[in-house]
Amino acid sequence: MDIIIANNKPNAKTFLQKIQGKTPTFIATIATTETGKIPGLSAAGANPDFTDFTPPADAELLLLGKCRSIQGVPITPDGIPTPALITASALRLADIPVLIVNGGVKVKPQIPYIDVNGSPGRDIRTGDSVDNVKEVIERAKIVGEHLAKTSNYLVIGESIPGGTTTALGVLLALNINAHGKVSSTLPDNPHKLKADVVAAGLNAAAQKFGNFRGDPIKAISAVGDPMMAAVAGLVIGGSRQAPVMMAGGTQMTAVLAVINALEPNALCNVAIGTTRWVINDKSSDICGIVNQFCQVPIIAANLDFESSKYPGLKIYETGLVKEGVGAGGATIAAIAKTDGGVNKQILLKEIEHNYASLMQIK
Repeated sequence: MDIIIANNKPNAKTFLQKIQGKTPTFIATIATTETGKIPGLSAAGANPDFTDFTPPADAELLLLGKCRSIQGVPITPDGIPTPALITASALRLADIPVLIVNGGVKVKPQIPYIDVNGSPGRDIRTGDSVDNVKEVIERAKIVGEHLAKTSNYLVIGESIPGGTTTALGVLLALNINAHGKVSSTLPDNPHKLKADVVAAGLNAAAQKFGNFRGDPIKAISAVGDPMMAAVAGLVIGGSRQAPVMMAGGTQMTAVLAVINALEPNALCNVAIGTTRWVINDKSSDICGIVNQFCQVPIIAANLDFESSKYPGLKIYETGLVKEGVGAGGATIAAIAKTDGGVNKQILLKEIEHNYASLMQIK
């Protein structure tokens, strides 16, 4: 079994039928937030300041097969390569086109990209983390709608270090109980640190749990990140024309909550595509978050690196990284497009080949 249905089986099966044999456009939305630099929150980058380079390097890897903003590829402090390696391998195997949307990065990628006029996010402990949220959503809606007209469906992924903490912030601000439910790139999920950071942000914004209920623009502005505004707009615009798979982990549940508050009808044409590592993660609960407010199905790529000959890939099975840069959604799209011609075994071989090449393993 290459694809797992995590919740809402009827809707999940309908969505999978819609995309079977079809070619999507994959959109990687990149952004940065100073929240990602808080020590102990993220494994995205060898050190906290390096996180500014992770999203542009991920985008370059998807389009070029190599990074220009940095030497090598983005790695965790433990030397584990970016999940963009999984995404790039899946997209290449299935010949799926890729576009980059800049939601707001500090370091611009050295490739063509679509800009929705977003700015990098500030530390959410300020209670004032994202500028011009409404404008970015409106611009992204236009992008999503027109890209969906040229595609059978859209797969929208993200790269933003610190994104699960801002996700917790927005979910709590919108009165959704996400305490202890968001995932982490780290094997030991720092729930208390995340909760403390969010509490500081809500306090600085003079708000409490649920005070932004019904006002997702203010929720993102206070304790969110720039990726959320861009992806929410892309999904709303895209879903008017075609199915949309939101490719990511618990970060996408916050975007889903934003869309549910802004334009709930958009969710009829939407699914979340993630990885087995996210849905089986005992330290988070993606289904428990989503089931509180909508019926959007969650499907997962049954990726398994247990048999990999490379320790840097095998370690994914310990709970490190889990998801990112749309890895799960890209894998599902590759399997669906090729009617199983791409499966998890073929994909693992391709990932290992690309891993060895990028990490310069002889």
